[in-house]
Amino acid sequence: MKPISIKQTDPETITFTWDDNLITPLTIRLLRDECPCAECKGETILMQQILPVVKPKLPGHYTITSIVPVGSYAIQISWGDGHATGLYSWDYLRNLHFRSK
Repeated sequence: MKPISIKQTDPETITFTWDDNLITPLTIRLLRDECPCAECKGETILMQQILPVVKPKLPGHYTITSIVPVGSYAIQISWGDGHATGLYSWDYLRNLHFRSK
């Protein structure tokens, strides 16, 4: 599955229309809070869990400055506070929709 359309449909929502006609609106807040990068979610190295460092929310934390495709499998969202390391795969985005219900 991959999106055929990614649009900001209101000031707080990005809506994905998928090639199977599923429409998944995701809030900008959810996308940022669920950023999949190691800095935000932590990571596992040699079977040891490294937890993320909790940082204060800077101005622009929930402001999208750009969304760019990454290959044919993901998007990278850049945020107003300078954060831009999360790669949101198509599977991850579809799962966010179902987890948020």
